[in-house]
Amino acid sequence: MDSSVIVAIVSGLFTLLGSFAGVMTSHNLTAYRLQKLEEKVEKHNQVVERTAILEVQCSSLARQLEELGRE
Repeated sequence: MDSSVIVAIVSGLFTLLGSFAGVMTSHNLTAYRLQKLEEKVEKHNQVVERTAILEVQCSSLARQLEELGRE
């Protein structure tokens, strides 16, 4: 084989390996960022749920105070 063919094959292999490594790194970073985003969304959803519960409790207490005021 001619040396230029061998150089072309080796260059192609290293290009493929480099591209694959880049894609895998990008995938891992995207997966990590997605996981962190999901954790933030979960925390937000917990706050929304607790706020809804507090609104119901506050409404109930307001009705009780109103009833006490009528007595």
